[in-house]
Amino acid sequence: MPLLTWLRPNPFDIRTVVFAKHAQHVVLIHFPIALFITAVDFDFIAYWTKRRTFADAAYYNLLVAAVATVPVVVTGVIAWQLQLEGQKLKGNLLLHLLLGSLSAVLICLVWWLHFGPRKKMDEPPTYRLLIEAIAVLVVMATAHVGGFLSGVMFQSETVLDDLGRSLLKLRFGLLSNPIAPAI
Repeated sequence: MPLLTWLRPNPFDIRTVVFAKHAQHVVLIHFPIALFITAVDFDFIAYWTKRRTFADAAYYNLLVAAVATVPVVVTGVIAWQLQLEGQKLKGNLLLHLLLGSLSAVLICLVWWLHFGPRKKMDEPPTYRLLIEAIAVLVVMATAHVGGFLSGVMFQSETVLDDLGRSLLKLRFGLLSNPIAPAI
């Protein structure tokens, strides 16, 4: 039994987590995404209801999201260096890097748009809502491309694609045997 334990890594061993080649980025990325989208929701609610508590919640979520982008960007670059040994990026990897960098800048910009007026006890500019909406779309696009890179999207997309083709063929009478479609 000790030999078997030695061959299989322990998921509760801190070395397994810290020294994994790319796992940190995949784990950490969820925090700024969730915090930022929640902050934008709170900010829109604060704008419509004029309630200060929602504005405060939005500000602190934005603050933590902006701070959380730093380790996410660092671990993303480290994953690129370790997994691909610093190769030149192309395709979806390059797109993910560009969108990720833009997302980090936009998250920090949105926080900064809240920070300045908050320091002066003033209202943030109204145009921030448009920037927030654009930033959410960029963050979502970045996450979508990242999902493809991690391999999560390939399995579900293939299943949905096969199902969609089968339904289209069935709808237009292109299948001879609807129980066992041959695609």
